Amino acid sequence: MRRTSLVGASINLVLTIGQIVVGVMAHSAALVADGVHTLSDLATDVMVWFAAGVSTQPPDREHPYGHGRIETVFTVALGTVLMLTALGILVSAGQRLLNPSQLQAPGALALVVAAVTILAKEGLYRYTVRAAVFFQSNLLRANAWHHRSDAISSVVVFVGVAGGLLGFKFMDSFAAVGVALMIAHIAWDLIRKATRELVDTGLEPERLRAIRALINEVEGVRDLLLLRTRRSAGQVLLDAHVLVSPELSVSEGHQIGMYVRDRLLASKLGIIDVTIHVDLESEEQEELTRGLPLRREVTARLRECWGELLPADAWPDLVLHYFEGRIGIDVLMSAKRVAPQELDALAVRLQGAAEDLKWIGPVRVRLR
Repeated sequence: MRRTSLVGASINLVLTIGQIVVGVMAHSAALVADGVHTLSDLATDVMVWFAAGVSTQPPDREHPYGHGRIETVFTVALGTVLMLTALGILVSAGQRLLNPSQLQAPGALALVVAAVTILAKEGLYRYTVRAAVFFQSNLLRANAWHHRSDAISSVVVFVGVAGGLLGFKFMDSFAAVGVALMIAHIAWDLIRKATRELVDTGLEPERLRAIRALINEVEGVRDLLLLRTRRSAGQVLLDAHVLVSPELSVSEGHQIGMYVRDRLLASKLGIIDVTIHVDLESEEQEELTRGLPLRREVTARLRECWGELLPADAWPDLVLHYFEGRIGIDVLMSAKRVAPQELDALAVRLQGAAEDLKWIGPVRVRLR
């Protein structure tokens, strides 16, 4: 990324000097305006060089999600520089158009420089956009389109200078106005997209549909309850709540969540960070479960209820199932303590003994 920006800076430096010097000598306001535009390119190349070194640093304590948003901030700064450049060119060209006596016919050398600029800028665009695709960098992509906008504006300059040489002096200033409007449009687009990223705007509907399809296709996923997305330097960060069967073990539910995560990261959707939360029931059902006691209190209350049915010195292991506002209990007994044919009868007695506990669910007795 830095090498790309250095190549762009070198070419832009040569073009800036050539455009401004020749524009002044040849009396071409459009070429001078294009030179100022190229000077802004030189400044943004320096910005890209600096941002590339900072934004690609790995996560640290203060930036646990990495430094990608630094690239986004620089993109806003780039757009702001372009917008100010456009306003300056627009004001200067407007003043000349309002004072026809200031209009002068440009020299032929301005036409040559404009043609060279078109070729150089289009070459820079193609070189930079390849790097942007390879590194998946929005900042490089923005800078590439900055070069493309220069090539287009140079075409306008070429037409304006040619018109001036043919005797239509106003065409050169009109070309400068056209350049300014194109720069302003690109600047607005950059600022708008980068600002949407800074305020955590989610992904577009079509990309969300693709993500939902990937998640719902995973075996064991009953439904996708929640999906939240945001961007960092053009890359996607997301968190999702997936619904699985409450009968699954913790480890199987965790395995399903990891599979969903790995599948999303391996997709070609630009996803770099995924947080998966495995849910056993919908949000409405979870509200019923909220506030139920945890294991310590559950065990203490059950000891009070089951003291005469289960030996205190050999208290069984309990598996708790929180579901639909109740706590189901699996009592794991040793075969030395209870015969297999007595399991169902013991479960009925335990259920009856705990019937005063409003939160008690189904009680099952199983051998360990």
